Amino acid sequence: MAERILFGTDGIRGIANRYPVTPEVALRLGRAVGFLFSKEGRERPCFVVGRDTRLSGGMLEDALVAGLNSAGADALLAGVLPTPGVATLVRELHAQGGVVISASHNPAEDNGLKLFGADGYKFDDVVEERLEALILTSEIDGLRPRGDEVGIKRIIADASQRYGACVMAGVPGMALHGMKIAVDCANGASFRTTPEVLQKLGASVLAFHDSPNGLNINDSCGSTHPGEIARLVLETGAQAGISHDGDADRLVLVDEKGGVLDGDEILAMTALDGLKRGTLAGKTLVATVMSNFGLDECLASAGGSVLRTAVGDRYVVEAMRKGNFSIGGEQSGHLIFRDHGTTGDGLLAALQVLRIMTESGKQLSELRLCLKKYPQAQRNLTVKFKPSLETLPEVSALIAKTEKSLAGKGRVLLRYSGTEPKVRLLIEGPNQMMINAAADAIAAALNKSIGG
Repeated sequence: MAERILFGTDGIRGIANRYPVTPEVALRLGRAVGFLFSKEGRERPCFVVGRDTRLSGGMLEDALVAGLNSAGADALLAGVLPTPGVATLVRELHAQGGVVISASHNPAEDNGLKLFGADGYKFDDVVEERLEALILTSEIDGLRPRGDEVGIKRIIADASQRYGACVMAGVPGMALHGMKIAVDCANGASFRTTPEVLQKLGASVLAFHDSPNGLNINDSCGSTHPGEIARLVLETGAQAGISHDGDADRLVLVDEKGGVLDGDEILAMTALDGLKRGTLAGKTLVATVMSNFGLDECLASAGGSVLRTAVGDRYVVEAMRKGNFSIGGEQSGHLIFRDHGTTGDGLLAALQVLRIMTESGKQLSELRLCLKKYPQAQRNLTVKFKPSLETLPEVSALIAKTEKSLAGKGRVLLRYSGTEPKVRLLIEGPNQMMINAAADAIAAALNKSIGG
């Protein structure tokens, strides 16, 4: 695969109004998408366009739509809508694809552009490489439709309602009457959709961080700040807490005691439920190498298994599609339920857990006990640059020393983030003090050599 300049692990992402997340690139992306799909024989391709609440979203949306229209493609504007909502509407409206303008859990100054195909799944590497070539070369410069061949833009007035109806269809007949739920909307794309759906299902909803101003998205709130929803649950006496990131494709839950549940615990609960009901396809859960190995023991004890992938929800989805598996996700809270959706969906995942709660009559604090975790130590460090990790001798020596100490009863994972200037370290082993000390030593060596 050729080295890519624009596309990373989740579309094009960076600081808004700085290359490559500029109006100029957005315009050329729109033209490239329109060109590629009209060349495939579609006379008038149309694309759903949605965004989160960032101030820069309107600027990029205008440029992207201009690019689509100038290439002869129509743009269906969904407005502010969670990423999974755009993927849902692509299929509902039989569009040729969708574009989400969002930087997910990143700060407000960042933004990004990620794309979905007609089937609601993210474009694969081959399509992204082709789009990148079209953006960076002059191949599409002569594409100039005239008259009625120019694309138009239309507003999807009921985008939120359509998405909400599709999500609720995944839990037919569920009622949440008498349940008090606290929701941290991260001042992002879920500030309407999640509270509205929960209220329609009968829950008493306490919504927080639901007043976006374009600059407060993910600011000390949302799934990257789980302590906030934990505090809110304890203060309000809620039976559960739901926290999303900026584009609501992630979920972090909090039980009635204020205990934070990560993606692994949610995967364990839903996979065991699937095994019990006979709906976990292949009796297999798909997770990444970052997920706790307690998952393997949990599934094995119930007659299931775990399939591991590289880090990134796109790789989880890829493995799920290849093996026709139904449930998968990441420790970070990207959770995919392929029987009901095509990408990580924080609201859909929350409803699946709430269904288990209502059917079992158990609280989250009891349900979470199904997963007995191995101790982990994680460090996320900002870096100035990203040399090959094998070229850092002190770091390599410390990793080798740690792996020798673990003696096959744990692991060390070190990788660069695909969306941020960070390096991520995970050590898993039987002794928390030992792995914490090892993580601190490796982190210090990383800071010394490449720390920001």
